[in-house]
Amino acid sequence: MPDIPKLTHPWFVAAWPGMGHVALNAGVYLLSKLGMTAVAEFEGGELFDVTQVVVKGGVIQPARRPRNRFFVWTDPRKRNDLVVFLGEAQPPVGKFPFCRQVIDYARELGVERVITFAAMATDMRPEHPSRVFGAATDEDGVAELRRLDVTILEEGNIGGLNGVLLGAAAASGLRGTCFLGEMPQVFAQVPFPKASLAILEAFTLLTGVNLDMDELAEQAHAVEEQLGDLLSRVEDQYGEQTEHGDEDDEDEEDEEDEDEDEEDDEDDDTNFAGNEIAVEPENAPEHEGIGYQYVGPDESVPPSSVQRIEELFGRAASDRTKAFELKRELDRLGLFKRYEDRFLDLFKQPE
Repeated sequence: MPDIPKLTHPWFVAAWPGMGHVALNAGVYLLSKLGMTAVAEFEGGELFDVTQVVVKGGVIQPARRPRNRFFVWTDPRKRNDLVVFLGEAQPPVGKFPFCRQVIDYARELGVERVITFAAMATDMRPEHPSRVFGAATDEDGVAELRRLDVTILEEGNIGGLNGVLLGAAAASGLRGTCFLGEMPQVFAQVPFPKASLAILEAFTLLTGVNLDMDELAEQAHAVEEQLGDLLSRVEDQYGEQTEHGDEDDEDEEDEEDEDEDEEDDEDDDTNFAGNEIAVEPENAPEHEGIGYQYVGPDESVPPSSVQRIEELFGRAASDRTKAFELKRELDRLGLFKRYEDRFLDLFKQPE
């Protein structure tokens, strides 16, 4: 770790990939709109394994483990600085030891509170408002959430590091809060910015941070319309089959899902019943018109798209507040995972 920066009563925000890119999108939006700066990178050591390598132009690139970065924002009001932690992946084993290490570093920074973002998948429709569910590590935190009109997660569990980190925080004496943005279960593998927007609206009420939400609201509205149109077409074509289906088929699917959950080491969020759901958002199914289809490593990207991406990288390099426009375009093309390293490097401290 580099030298620890001096911070004023810092609060700690952590996000990992998961359903609908809800947590990751909210974290990246904070980086972009607050002009945050990378200050440290956390090595997960042997807790992370390498499951694939990248090939570019036929050349196999050096293997590397997922990266975990810390970013800092200095509060001009001198009230609470922010430390944002973004992880590329969650370790398949050793989640609690990993979280203990992250919390230990956060304590060295003087962090006073820990906040995590996550997704909550329900039977909501895309056009419905996204509720924000919440849980806290103490009764005062729960009362605070009630004052913010956050729906309290009375029972259940929060899957993955979004929950485990708060357990580690509580064990070390730090207060913690989790905000879970509601999204449609049927689109669990498609980016859903409306849930990210709802989370950040609650977060800014809690922290008093002034954050321009216009760009995220615009993206949320566009995706809402696209997903609503898609769902209407599916319902017109298949009718009640999409809602009820065959009971025997559902039982078989449930058994298959349980088997997959045991084998799948990807990132978790929470559904309405509080069950953990393993998802791979970068492998989202292709939906006509939405533009979030995954472009695999062996498929060529149109030159016009590459040119557009490079233009946006240039803008973001000179003005970090433009970075979310780039993130939005990468999401639209299903390419964020491929460009993630380069994107987050935009927030490095100038040399």
